[in-house]
Amino acid sequence: MIIFPAIDLKDGKCVRLYKGDFNKITIFNSFPYNQALQFKKKGFTDLHLVDLDGALKGRSKNKRVIIKIIKNTNLNVQLGGGIRTLKQISFWIKNGVSTVVVGTMAIQNPKILKKACDLFPGRIAVALDVRNNFLAIKGWVKQTKIKLMDFSKKLEDFGVSRIIYTDINRDGTKTGVNFSQLKKIVAKVNIPLVVSGGVSNIKDIKKLHKTQLCEGVIIGKAIYDKSISLNELKKFV
Repeated sequence: MIIFPAIDLKDGKCVRLYKGDFNKITIFNSFPYNQALQFKKKGFTDLHLVDLDGALKGRSKNKRVIIKIIKNTNLNVQLGGGIRTLKQISFWIKNGVSTVVVGTMAIQNPKILKKACDLFPGRIAVALDVRNNFLAIKGWVKQTKIKLMDFSKKLEDFGVSRIIYTDINRDGTKTGVNFSQLKKIVAKVNIPLVVSGGVSNIKDIKKLHKTQLCEGVIIGKAIYDKSISLNELKKFV
């Protein structure tokens, strides 16, 4: 199971949101590069990086720090947030991103998603951000009427490398992983799954590891408020 420590970028700082609410934002580190270095020094090999400014506006304000992290840490960076064109995808892959994560574009322009998967096989992941079983887009601000399961099944023919499933109502809450929903997704969708949202303590990680429901797990808030220590977590790397 891949452990993805998470860095969410807003105005060049490392932040966390509560249930995706931009009015409930906490700054945890003003120097995201230093945070990434800390993960590297602790032995982690992967990093989940989200450009929240990009997610909201479709263009990045954080390119400089993202590229600095990629070039100087050698972490396998999984990057998402406002990446909605083939040009943007190509730019990030050329600059060393291991996996490009698309969300809004995948839902609104599936033809571009298919082309991206063909051009960059094994490098494109789709973020499915879910609120009450329906997908949300554009930084979780806009709610759709598209059901998670319906859209997930459609992705099987696209060549998507993985689905990143986030339970918005649990994100940043540390209320625990939604295991019942995970089991339903795994039972019906034949694409590797990375889980995000609600991780509360090391017991959640142990249970995910034991049940083998997912390819990986993204951990943010629980790291930053020290509910999970990096020393505990690195045993699973």
